Order: sequence, then C-alpha cells, then structure tokens
Amino acid sequence: MIVLDNICKTYEIGGEMVKALDHASLHVEDGEFVSIIGPSGSGKSTLMNMIGCLDVVDEGSYYLDGISIDEYSEDELAFVRNEKIGFVFQNFNLLNKLTAEENVELPLIYQRIPKKERQERVRMALERVQLISRKDHKPMEMSGGQQQRVAVARALVTNPSMILADEPTGNLDSKTGDEIMKLFHELHEQGNTIVLITHDEKVANQAERKIRILDGKVSEVEI
Repeated sequence: MIVLDNICKTYEIGGEMVKALDHASLHVEDGEFVSIIGPSGSGKSTLMNMIGCLDVVDEGSYYLDGISIDEYSEDELAFVRNEKIGFVFQNFNLLNKLTAEENVELPLIYQRIPKKERQERVRMALERVQLISRKDHKPMEMSGGQQQRVAVARALVTNPSMILADEPTGNLDSKTGDEIMKLFHELHEQGNTIVLITHDEKVANQAERKIRILDGKVSEVEI
C-alpha cells in the first residue's frame, strides 16, 4: 500500500540546512497497524506529512497503491488526501462553532456527497466511535476524549484506505488515551489500515509493527 524508498527532506531553519529525513525507507501493507515512534525533532512529523501527501520529498520515491506520487496531478493528490487518507490530529482540529455531527459531515460536503447519503454515513461513523448520543454537542461541550472520538469519526466517514494518526493520545490523560487506543484496535480488527505516530513507547508497542525514527533515519523495531 505504502512504499517510501530512500526519501530525503531538508529545511532551512535560522539560516542552517536541517535534514529532517535522511534516506528513510519503510513500507506499510494493506490492513496493517504500524506505529512510528521518535522524540521531538526526530523527523516523525515530516514523515507524517510525506505519507499524508501534505509535502513532497527532495530525494527518493513514494509509492501509494503501486503508483509513484510524482505521477499524481494536484487534483489527484487532493483526492488522495480527502478520500484515501483519514487524518487524526493531536489537537483534534474540530471547528468550535459546529456540532459533532456537522464536524464529521464536513469532508463529505467537500466531496459533494448528496445530503441523504451524508446523513447516513455520519450516523454510522458516530455510532462506530460510540458517540451518537453527543451528535448535537459542540466541541467545548465535550471532554478531550469525546472530541478525539469525533475526530476519529471524521476520519472514518470518507471510508479511507488508511487512517493516519499523529499523536492521537498526546493531549489526553492516560485513562482516556487507553480508551482511544482501544478504539484504534477495534478499527484495525474491522480491517482498517492504521499508521500511528507517537513519542510514547507504551502507545507504540500496541501496534503490530514498530518503526523508530531518530535524526531523520528510520529503522524497524522488534515488538
């Protein structure tokens, strides 16, 4: 499903060139649950941006579903981001003026899905994260764990090929974080491909495979 081959990414920071990714290679098969672990500044956010097609590599190759990302047009890349990848972020990224239902519906509006189908898919997504009873509540009326469940439902509603989660437990207490990880395990058991990026060893160890990143270099770790 995902193959990154010798990718490099360099940024200029304060007049200095910093290599965020240094000949990094990894693969993720369809249906896998993979964690990518590294400390702050290790390059894991840059790696997430590459996998999520939010940035482009300086060197190397990225193949998604057997096709080089270089061959995708801007419209095709937008399609990949909107429909093939479901993003879950540490800070939830919910719109405070919208209800849980409306936040989850937003990606489907961008896809111009008919209203009746949108409503059904939103209902199903909220039911999958056990939050249908809070559908009319706005983010500020929900706990952090509930907000993250809404964010997961929003990622699921487009029926993506992969869920890409960036520090999904980072802003949660340990009990709530455990609940969110339980949800990811349930989604994986239902056939979802999950790539989870974290600095937390305990969280990373819950995946089928663990990949470590340090100073932009990637290595596989036995669990």
